[in-house]
Amino acid sequence: MALPTLLRFISLLLVSTASLISAVPEDALVSHLPGFNGTFPSKHYAGYVTIDKNHGKNLYYYFVESERNPEKDPLVLWLNGGPGCSSFDGFVYEHGPFNFKPGGKAGSLPELLLNPYSWSKVSSIIYLDSPAGVGLSYSANKSDYITGDLKTASDSHQFLLKWFELYPEFLGNQFYISGESYAGVYVPTLSAAVVEGIKGGINPKINFKGYMVGNGVTDTVYDGNALVPFAHGMGLISDDMFQGTNVACNGSYWNPINTSCEEKLSEIDLDLQDLNIYDILEPCYYGSASSDVVSHKSKLPSSFRRLGETDRPLPVRKRMFGRAWPLWAQVMEGHVPTWPELGSPSVPCMNDEVATLWLNNEEVRSALHAQPKSVTGPWELCTDNIDFSHDAGSMIKYHKNLTVQGYRALIFSGDHDMCVPFTGTQAWTRSLGYKITDPWRPWYVAEQVSGFTQGYDKNLTFLTVKGSGHTVPEYKPQEALAFYSRWLAGLAI
Repeated sequence: MALPTLLRFISLLLVSTASLISAVPEDALVSHLPGFNGTFPSKHYAGYVTIDKNHGKNLYYYFVESERNPEKDPLVLWLNGGPGCSSFDGFVYEHGPFNFKPGGKAGSLPELLLNPYSWSKVSSIIYLDSPAGVGLSYSANKSDYITGDLKTASDSHQFLLKWFELYPEFLGNQFYISGESYAGVYVPTLSAAVVEGIKGGINPKINFKGYMVGNGVTDTVYDGNALVPFAHGMGLISDDMFQGTNVACNGSYWNPINTSCEEKLSEIDLDLQDLNIYDILEPCYYGSASSDVVSHKSKLPSSFRRLGETDRPLPVRKRMFGRAWPLWAQVMEGHVPTWPELGSPSVPCMNDEVATLWLNNEEVRSALHAQPKSVTGPWELCTDNIDFSHDAGSMIKYHKNLTVQGYRALIFSGDHDMCVPFTGTQAWTRSLGYKITDPWRPWYVAEQVSGFTQGYDKNLTFLTVKGSGHTVPEYKPQEALAFYSRWLAGLAI
């Protein structure tokens, strides 16, 4: 190459590189956060992506660059579940860059301390409030709050395409989608939408490599049949109770079809009613667990009349005894009630006071580049703003389709989670029929057994975390960072 041509090429390359570097929206830079005194270990950005200008539909994100090497480290999208729960749950309580210490006086803002087990130690993370109406996301057209699995996946895909237009320098980073709980539906459906976009030549082209699901809702039958064996294996119900229920229900607990089975399952409800469904080892923050909200016919709130509602002409069998998401894991086709709909002022057993106080402070909202409460309404951990339908069916077909195409998948469970028990997750991962490539074995952190794992063909890994509940990173932050960082790096867990 002649010298003048080479110089012109270098000049164009420098201009192109400079344009990429300056592409980051500087007005989204988070310069400070109330409650934190110090220097951020990496750059933080936050704001809205408008995915429908006509409706004024805006999805809120908080983006934390990797503390290690943001130019090369993986980029990960994080989604909390619900449906209706804000991804600030993950940011505040699980694996965000800060630990939140309650203020010294009632009503005072929390103190933010750096989190030594933040997932931003090894990756850049986008925390997304989705769908519109959840967390800090909103729409000027309230019809957008009537949504479901497929619409949420489509909207989140549009968010990603527009987000990468704002942050094109991250298009070359390996991209993963992750989440927990009802994100067991969000993650596979969004992953499928991203893959279809890649196949269809949609730009910007996302460098999607795989996904991760923690304690995720997956399939009506597998999830619905998981709790009884889990309760028996954990010593929560007696042999007689288990055997009697098994005989009465013929081993199928998710949709009882006879009175004897119903009665046996009601006995189990009574036996388990005061446990923390998210972690059977932990006490309930609000006293009694969820029994006053979702157990027993006599206590059912009026919202249960909507269970299983669907626009389809044929009827859908409804759940019995109020065994609906999230007490008895399975989510059936049709309307999915949120916790507030079920009559609970907050998520049973969970303490959300610090996040609620912080995110409803207008000074904090200004620092986060979020709209005031007058626009979005107050922030809630899990809202009833949305009318949500489960319309994507079983996730097993999504997992099968994604993994056979070579996308990596990590499916993890806290082994003391009674909300989405590992027994169901282990069963459906086995049902895919993949060859076991890494036999069941313990995995370790600091030379201590931290759980058990099994690897399958097609880059599928199933993992349990010992002594952890539904929100694994909150209960076991060190262990969660360990398996997360190893898996992202492609190393054996």
